[in-house]
Amino acid sequence: MDNHNLIGRQPILNRMEEIVAYELLFRSPRSVSSAAIDDATRASAIVMVNALTGIGGDRILSGQHGYINVEADLLMDECIELLPPEQFGFEILENTPVTQELIERCRQLKARGWRLALDDHEYREVYIPLYDGLVDLVKLDLLKTPLDGLYETVNRLKRYPVTLLAEKVDSRAAYLRSRGMGFELFQGYFFARPSLIQKRRLEDSVSILFELMSKLGDDACIDEVEAVFKKSPALTYKLLLLVNSVATGLREKIRTVRHAITIIGFGLLRKWVQLAVFAADDSRGFSNPVVDMAAVRATMMENLACLPENLRCFKCAPDRAFMVGILSVLNDFYGIPMEDVVSGLNLSDDIITALVSREGRLGGLLHLVELLEQNELDAAALKIEELGLLTAGVNACQTRAFGWRQTMEVVA
Repeated sequence: MDNHNLIGRQPILNRMEEIVAYELLFRSPRSVSSAAIDDATRASAIVMVNALTGIGGDRILSGQHGYINVEADLLMDECIELLPPEQFGFEILENTPVTQELIERCRQLKARGWRLALDDHEYREVYIPLYDGLVDLVKLDLLKTPLDGLYETVNRLKRYPVTLLAEKVDSRAAYLRSRGMGFELFQGYFFARPSLIQKRRLEDSVSILFELMSKLGDDACIDEVEAVFKKSPALTYKLLLLVNSVATGLREKIRTVRHAITIIGFGLLRKWVQLAVFAADDSRGFSNPVVDMAAVRATMMENLACLPENLRCFKCAPDRAFMVGILSVLNDFYGIPMEDVVSGLNLSDDIITALVSREGRLGGLLHLVELLEQNELDAAALKIEELGLLTAGVNACQTRAFGWRQTMEVVA
């Protein structure tokens, strides 16, 4: 096993259920067979190094803000000032003693532009100097805090200029309750795991997207693809918007649906159609956090398929791997049995096996991506070893996946 580190991220959402930030998490593959992480300070420091060098803040954060956990020693260390304040903030862990030195350090960091948060917080008067203009976020754990105590804590904190973030939001009921209590930001598996996202009715427009997906196979015929678009004025309109959004520098006007299809090309069109299944009839479009999650999963599958370890010994076509990533989300997101997902799309046996049972090479890669997505980093490290992959290669794939919007740009 190589010595690179795994990075996880969990989205932070606003009241519109849009991603506005990420919490970054760390795990060393070595920790799977040893005494876990040496210490929290070292773990956080390595997250920072990865963010600055091997992974890159721009791509891992997709243009959003990122928060990294710090204990007192690391917070006081000048090394954290390497992180640009416009991209990163610091979460002060709950076991950090509140001293005069800590308060002064927070005042310095705040004055220089870094955002600060209190993680897994419980209200205590000793924190009042931090509440009063030094910390930006206060994160309250919905599972740890009894409901009566939560109301009391929220009411006390509302006196101060802090934004309240609800952690461990694991159901829609918990989300709605915390939003009603005054929380502005939310974090938890309700948003990160599609199986916990409210199911939707499969509208006709989505059925047309499924039909279009089936037409955009390796032997796609432009006449058939064009005919599907002509069934749906809304889909045609989205196609034109898509061409305008990705075909930068386009000099000629779009004349027909066929012309638009020709400009964008089957490869890019196939990816966007698969993502549009999740964005259909949603005002957030591709800013929907589930679309982002599906895109990251599919793009990472595509990149993993291109690793030398896969190309040497396995037939993992990148376009098939991308489709496995997309289709794997449909089961939970729409409440569609996986058997129904695979039955109408004329899929190859390796794709079906991967989706239904997580078996075969594509199934193994899918399982790995799901572990990383759920921040099960210890299990992911074991899976990387089982698949014969290098952590460095997986990290590179994850980095490109986090920047999935950039991979779908077209330069005309």
